[in-house]
Amino acid sequence: MTMSLAQVLKENRERIIQQWANRLHRKASERYGKRPIQELLSLTGEATDANYSALVRNDFSKVDNFIEKITRLRLGEGFTLSEVQKAFDVYRFILAPILLTRLKEKELHNAVRQMNYCLGYTITQFSDYFQTLHEKQIKEYAENLEKEVENRTKELADSEAKYRILVEEINDGFFINKNGFIVFANRAFCDMHGYNLSEIIGRPYKDYIASESLKEVEKIYKKRMRGEEAEELYFYYRRHKNGNSFPTENKVKLMLYQGERIAAGICRDITERLEMERRIYESENLAHIGQLTTSLAHELRNPLSSIKMSIQMLLQTMDFQGNNRRTMEISANEISRLERILTEMLDFARPLKMNMEWASLAEVITSSIDVLDARMKEKSLVIKKDLNHCPARLLIDKEKIEQAVINILLNAIEVLHDGGFIMVSVKNVSKRKSEIAVEIMDNGPGIKGDDINYVFDPFFSKKKKGTGLGLSNVKKIVEAHGGRVGAENKKRGFCLWFTLPIKEAQ
Repeated sequence: MTMSLAQVLKENRERIIQQWANRLHRKASERYGKRPIQELLSLTGEATDANYSALVRNDFSKVDNFIEKITRLRLGEGFTLSEVQKAFDVYRFILAPILLTRLKEKELHNAVRQMNYCLGYTITQFSDYFQTLHEKQIKEYAENLEKEVENRTKELADSEAKYRILVEEINDGFFINKNGFIVFANRAFCDMHGYNLSEIIGRPYKDYIASESLKEVEKIYKKRMRGEEAEELYFYYRRHKNGNSFPTENKVKLMLYQGERIAAGICRDITERLEMERRIYESENLAHIGQLTTSLAHELRNPLSSIKMSIQMLLQTMDFQGNNRRTMEISANEISRLERILTEMLDFARPLKMNMEWASLAEVITSSIDVLDARMKEKSLVIKKDLNHCPARLLIDKEKIEQAVINILLNAIEVLHDGGFIMVSVKNVSKRKSEIAVEIMDNGPGIKGDDINYVFDPFFSKKKKGTGLGLSNVKKIVEAHGGRVGAENKKRGFCLWFTLPIKEAQ
């Protein structure tokens, strides 16, 4: 029976509310963990109903009302902008699996698009309102400060102290630029740029602008100081002390400070927001690719199976000799290879269904190596393993992790010459004690140039016989476990690695 989006949302309303509140209380952040569960249930219930009106009736009024309420509530409780943004995004991760199991392809595509639009609207509106309240507080305080300057010097000093306290408490960077030099900055501004306050005060503002944005920011600043119309809100890359550049949003206004005109601004790190937008765009593209891939794979699989079966029957019933028999055997093998490619395409297209259990990672890796033992012997490859740092048990999907390890090993086997070398090792991640890393290194030719940045992208392959889905499926499996993947060229070979979270057995 075909279900509509409205039916799915109504049927799963209580489930969504409960899961949303539980995730916020247990996993979102320390501040959310301290909130009463009944409060979270009430708020997620209100948010769920607001999303229903937006998704089903295209009525965003309840969403707007909820944004205003939650912004004032969380701002007063000291929550950061990113904490609440992530809390809104939890709705996506709860609803998406439900839609995948309840809706057909066309309805699913429309529902996912509606959901992404709704959440994009919610997070953008919330961010703007959150920033507006911050700016309102600062503006009101700045106006009071200016009046105090005109009236009493002593009261001015008291007001400045209060003003500094207010500015220090906001989560965005606040600064004052006087004649091209930074004369005031709050703690958040210092943290965003990697300096302490004494290193920042008195230095040119240009020292904190990345080279790729410096020319444009200088142009905006000069126009503003000449009294010309200039952008109040603009995007640029800030320069960190370590030399890295980070995407930043800046809102600057002219005002009086100690009797002189200055540029006061609020800068906000938008790295997480841009990453979220990238993930949304990527998920929409992958959903479309997945639909095309599934359709193509199903169309090809049945004819290939029929051809393969016919060839096998001919080999059994007819007396082929010499090259004729070899030709038929090659045809059968090539059809088998095509079937494996179709399997990879279907694995990439279909959603992962995880079967998590406590298992030995060492046993999974050993089993993966054993599966490919014959292939490695054909090329006289030498394989060594160091599994001494494997935890006793990990919460994983054994079959999926084995598939990931086999895909990486196959990648190494295909590029190595006879007599090549493969090393499989498990290491602790020094900066992340909650992770374990699996490294598979070979002494092959590695990856040339910028191609290394795309090895995990779907359909990217430099091999003559490859779909470019093997490593893409590895990334899909590892990220479903909460891990990360990476690749790097070594002095003598190439290394692919992935991490898995470490959790204590219950």
